[in-house]
Amino acid sequence: MIRFRFPSSRIAVALATTFTLSATAAWADLELPAPSPAAKVAQRVGITDISLEYSSPAVDGRKIFGGVVPWDKAWRTGANASTKITFSREVRFGGADVLAGTYAIVTIPSEKGWIVALNKDLSINVTDHTYDAKDELVRVKATTSAIPHRERLAFLFDNTKDDETSLDLEWDKLRVSVPIKVDTATHVAGSIKTTLDNAWRPYAQAARYLAEKKADYPGALTAVDNSLALKSTWLNNWIKADILHRQGNNAEALKFAQVAKDLGDKDPNFYYKDQVTKALTDWAAKK
Repeated sequence: MIRFRFPSSRIAVALATTFTLSATAAWADLELPAPSPAAKVAQRVGITDISLEYSSPAVDGRKIFGGVVPWDKAWRTGANASTKITFSREVRFGGADVLAGTYAIVTIPSEKGWIVALNKDLSINVTDHTYDAKDELVRVKATTSAIPHRERLAFLFDNTKDDETSLDLEWDKLRVSVPIKVDTATHVAGSIKTTLDNAWRPYAQAARYLAEKKADYPGALTAVDNSLALKSTWLNNWIKADILHRQGNNAEALKFAQVAKDLGDKDPNFYYKDQVTKALTDWAAKK
């Protein structure tokens, strides 16, 4: 006769625990569609980037505005976490000046017209439609219009030009729009100025590389002279002084090192100050 031996209580507990842990891990890996899936939308306006992150609930046969979303109550403008908008540069949002940054969007829907607010508190959660406006940056009026049925809430950018766009919220049979304007001409002018002001840097970097890594002093001098022609700074004067010193031309090296010292003393980022000061003393002794 065959006898079966059942596991001891300890073994049974261990097996049950292993099964439970395995089942828990399996459930943790299970992915299912979210009732309000995460969504992102982005738009470049001129040279300004605008992006928005939100969760997108469905109508699902419900009465939305005046029902799920009550009139005249604060709304987080989506589902789950707060809806967030990010501007890479300053903009005019619905006519209000807004600095570059990320903000939470809070709306107050009304049959008479919508209010759209930007709040600096990104974790704000308008629970039960109660809203603490202490960190609110701006609030503006939005325009509304009727649209064909849209099942899921969606944000989109519309009528985009080099200096403006419209942020539209669409859900059910309603569109809510806020104009966004960008001073692209000023931004571009600033970008051009910054680029030109720093045009000397690539030549200076090339000069240093040619001198230190390749010992190509004629090539290094050509590069640093191009840099100096664009803008005379303590750094490119110091690079030229170093190249001349490597060539054994201490007299000329001292002249450029002194210019580097004079310019550097006016710059809070004169990070070679000790090196330049020491070189002036050492090179003068070898003159």
